Amino acid sequence: MDENLAPANADASSSELLPQVYDDLRKLARGMVAANAQQTLTATALVHEAWMRVATDAAPRWENRRHFFGAAAQAMRRILINRARDKHRLKRGGNHEHVVLDDVEIAAPAPEEELLALDEALERLAKEEPFLAEVVGLRYFVGLKWQEIAEMTGIEERELHRQWTFVRAWLRTELT
Repeated sequence: MDENLAPANADASSSELLPQVYDDLRKLARGMVAANAQQTLTATALVHEAWMRVATDAAPRWENRRHFFGAAAQAMRRILINRARDKHRLKRGGNHEHVVLDDVEIAAPAPEEELLALDEALERLAKEEPFLAEVVGLRYFVGLKWQEIAEMTGIEERELHRQWTFVRAWLRTELT
């Protein structure tokens, strides 16, 4: 993918960008959907919804790969969070517990509740440490490898790992 993701000229539509990033977005969305087993949204649908959100401007200009994937990660995260919230809304039967009779013996926490709690914690983190919240988004929601994040951010992998250790501990404290 090109480092500069802006369309070729100011009159070009954002639809010229989609072929450049579609395969990468599908790969990332597949990982996000697979991580949440109860998610009914397909990877393709997640990519298309996220694309509609990030490309709604008349002529979006992405400064670089980091800028674009940061926006895509945020859009995908919002979509998954909104779907989890929708499932819990009273008018949609969110107050009723879904019970599979074959699995009655085991009680497991709902992944949607965990996702909502994670979202709230990340909102708090973004207020205190916006860069760390961005790293979590790129790693957890977009599924980028450490090397890719290091290239995008200009931060060495070793430093990213150190910060990731801090963020994991911070999130563990916030989520318990």
